[in-house]
Amino acid sequence: MILDGQSSEAIEQAADRLRAGGLVAFPTETVYGLGADATQGDAVAGIFSAKGRPSDHPLIVHVAAGVKGEESLSRFAQPLPPFARKLIQAFWPGPLTLIVTRQPGVAAEAAGGQDTVGLRCPSHPVAQALLAACAERGVAGLAAPSANRFGRVSPTTAAHVQQEFGDELWVLDGGACAVGIESTIVDCSRGAPVLLRPGAITRAQIEAAAGVALSDRHALAAADPRASGTLEAHYAPTAKVRLMEARALQSALDVLGADAAHIAVWSRSALRTRSQRIALRRMPDDAAAAAQQLFAVLRAFDDQGTKLIWVETPPAGPEWEGVRDRLQRAAAA
Repeated sequence: MILDGQSSEAIEQAADRLRAGGLVAFPTETVYGLGADATQGDAVAGIFSAKGRPSDHPLIVHVAAGVKGEESLSRFAQPLPPFARKLIQAFWPGPLTLIVTRQPGVAAEAAGGQDTVGLRCPSHPVAQALLAACAERGVAGLAAPSANRFGRVSPTTAAHVQQEFGDELWVLDGGACAVGIESTIVDCSRGAPVLLRPGAITRAQIEAAAGVALSDRHALAAADPRASGTLEAHYAPTAKVRLMEARALQSALDVLGADAAHIAVWSRSALRTRSQRIALRRMPDDAAAAAQQLFAVLRAFDDQGTKLIWVETPPAGPEWEGVRDRLQRAAAA
């Protein structure tokens, strides 16, 4: 059931449902999340069951802004290192998740049994309204992975969520997500910041805000904590995704000729095909615009019955790292 995220009544009803241990999908600036009270183990188990997600693959806990958010930080996390505080000051609310040392006995199910937990403060106004209403009811945070079946394409509209789970799930509609790919994840649990998942916030921005350089994950004595969206194969449509350079794309289209079908191409370069049954779609030259469209484009190609999705390899620049990461994991599926 899709609810109007601008309706205060819908927000209150959704918060009541979450307090009672139910599931509610809601928009963030990145993608739509499938939320449950992070402190209720049975509710969190419902997320893993609905998504078909392994229970040891941790979830991100979303917290409110302001005073309530500070209270939630103290509830879920042990004292933070100074560089983590600087990142919070610079990027919260926003598309940044911090992996921090977890308070014992809190949100163990959401953390996948680890002694660390991922925390984020989303900037979407509907998410913030929901989190504030939940906080008023004693719900300190919402565990919320992307609202899709495990390993599949993340949803960036309420309709995408409904396609995944049907009419029984409550979905707060907040429009299309502005960022379009999941949050940047920085591990703050090992004494130095480590980038675990790229996103809209770049390495240079993280280092400038933290006042220290990102550490090489392989140079640290302790292993990476498990984190959302870091499996080799992830974010995959039903169609097979392949990354190709523009010249290889055009050569392949030329070889296939006029009889080719069930192929879709997303490219920055202007390509040509003699087939009327190949879908050509232009990828924006701007990395942020490409990220915002990425998952919606993959879903649209699937809806057309496409069997193969060919994507022009994104540029090597740092602003494209998040898009490259998602496409590489989609292609690995």
